[in-house]
Amino acid sequence: MIIQNKKIQYLRLNHFLSISGIASRRNADKLIKSGIVKINGKLVNKLGTYIHINDIVTVYGTRVKSQKKIYILINKPKGCITSTHDPLHRKTIMNLVTTQKIENQKIYPIGRLDYFTTGVLLLTNDGYITNIFTHPKYNIQKIYHVVLNKMITNEDINKIKNGKIYLKEGKVIIDYIKYLKYKNQLKIKMHIGWNKIIKRLFKKLHYKVIKLDRINFGGFTKNKLKRGKYKFLSQEKVYNMLKQHLYHL
Repeated sequence: MIIQNKKIQYLRLNHFLSISGIASRRNADKLIKSGIVKINGKLVNKLGTYIHINDIVTVYGTRVKSQKKIYILINKPKGCITSTHDPLHRKTIMNLVTTQKIENQKIYPIGRLDYFTTGVLLLTNDGYITNIFTHPKYNIQKIYHVVLNKMITNEDINKIKNGKIYLKEGKVIIDYIKYLKYKNQLKIKMHIGWNKIIKRLFKKLHYKVIKLDRINFGGFTKNKLKRGKYKFLSQEKVYNMLKQHLYHL
């Protein structure tokens, strides 16, 4: 199944080899440079090469086929990191998934939520989908429930609304921000995917985020999914959801 948009039908060759289980992305680069990878019968040894999703890729003359696509929606709890492995032996998001149910295939989290942040996260082995969710040009929406250490002033709310806050990456532009029950609880929607953007935004205004929960990620919501629990999604559901949220491309 393909989202019919010319901009999102390509991915890097090393990424494709990685998600197909041939090698890590770094080792895939070594394979490419060694001259054993072909695209549609033509030798490719240039790093950074992109392939079309319908291209035929071979390694040592054998066609590389993608793994069975797996999509998992998880409601990430606090106290675990968004990674497949942690050298400090902290709990990772992978510890929450029953490995038998993914048939020992390699899946990876899309994007990141830090150790204390909760909420919607996707896991998959579909590099096509991962590219869409993580590449800045696709501007995937994210909606957060934010709890601050104190009431926020109307003046600071307006600064955020009017794009008056700058971080090292540039101007912070959001879609909307509004109060919830109390003035220290906010709902904020944005498409920016900068690292720890929410916490840095409010720190700039001298507030501390004491709770951060992502309630929507590219149209996917927790939808009564308890904290720490997950569910499998069909490829059709994932692709149809993205079709709805890529109207701006």
